[in-house]
Amino acid sequence: MLLEVPVSRVQLALNVSDIDAAVEFYSKLFDTQPAKRQPGYANFAIVEPPLKLVLIENAEGRGAGVTGALNHLGVEVATPDDVQMAIGRLSHEGLDTEVQESTTCCFAVQDKVWANDPDGAPWEFYTVLADASDEVGLGCSTEACTPLTLEPVAVGTADPAPSACC
Repeated sequence: MLLEVPVSRVQLALNVSDIDAAVEFYSKLFDTQPAKRQPGYANFAIVEPPLKLVLIENAEGRGAGVTGALNHLGVEVATPDDVQMAIGRLSHEGLDTEVQESTTCCFAVQDKVWANDPDGAPWEFYTVLADASDEVGLGCSTEACTPLTLEPVAVGTADPAPSACC
C-alpha cells in the first residue's frame, strides 16, 4: 500500500555506520518513529519539519563526492521559544546538547541548540534573531559560531541574503 504524500518535502538520505543507534537518535531528534524499518534501512516521514529522512547502513561512507563535504544539518524554527522547547525535549530524551544564544553564524544572529548523531553529524535547531553583515569566522558549525550582540532587524525589512547554510 502506498501512502499519499500530503505536501512536498525534502528527502535526506544518510549513510550511517550503525542503523540501530541512528534510528534511536533520529527518533529522539524528531520525536517520531520510523515509517519503514528493514535490516540496514529505515525511513522517517517527518511531519514537522516536512522531511523524508532515509537512513542506510553503510559504514564505508557516502559513495561519490567529497569526503567530509557535509558541514552540518539543521532545522530552522520560528521563534526563540521554539529553540527552548527543542532544548528541553532533546535534553529530556537524554541527548547531549550544546546551547548557543545570540551567536553569529552564517551572517545572522541566532539562538540554537546542537546535537550530534551517532556518527558525529552535527544537527542544529535554530532561529534567526537578526541580520549580521560581518562574520567573524564563516563555517556554520559549532566551532565557527561566535557570540555577538546586534540590534534586531524587524521581520521582512532586511534584504534577504543568499546563504549556503543556516
